[in-house]
Amino acid sequence: MSTSTLLELFVAFMAACFALWFVALGKPVTSFAPPARLTALAPAVKAYLRPGPMASFGLLLLRLTIGALMIHHGQEKLADPQQFANTYVASLHLPFPLFFAYAAGFSELIGSWLVILGLLTPLGALALSGTMTVAAYQHISTAGFNIYVLELVLLYLGGSLALLFNGPGRFSFDAGIIPAVLDDMSVVAASDSTVSSGDVGDLLAIPVPVTHSPRG
Repeated sequence: MSTSTLLELFVAFMAACFALWFVALGKPVTSFAPPARLTALAPAVKAYLRPGPMASFGLLLLRLTIGALMIHHGQEKLADPQQFANTYVASLHLPFPLFFAYAAGFSELIGSWLVILGLLTPLGALALSGTMTVAAYQHISTAGFNIYVLELVLLYLGGSLALLFNGPGRFSFDAGIIPAVLDDMSVVAASDSTVSSGDVGDLLAIPVPVTHSPRG
């Protein structure tokens, strides 16, 4: 995959992300009422996405470092997936080694962009963590516990897991989009609850006619 192609993909991806961000911030979610469990998780999700400024800056540096360094690994795999399948995937004795070579390459390439931009960060970090876990297993099964072979893979794995468990920080698309969507969903849930309470009150306020049976 050439550099110009990667640049075009990045520009298109950025344009789609900005469009999604503006749509999410400008249009409240009113098409459905969220379940009560989802609205109850909103404070935890906001805390996950918006830590302190210094912690967010550290997470930004980690995202940029892990993502930028992992991109070229995915690019190399996709440049010659058959060679990667024969060299690495075949040693794992997995079926369809070429398929898993493409899966590893796209997981690293797309996952890196998601981590860099902070967009759907848990998915991107999970994709990178998955490929690095398989890579660590492959190195251990072929070369044993050789620190000089494992150190780079374990550094990538540790950084990806840190992003997965700690979130992307404030300087990310997730922190700009998801809390606003959760706020809109909370407003919808509150309005639906008010309407439901009003309907019950209206039903209780309806007078019930009393009929007297004739005495014999």
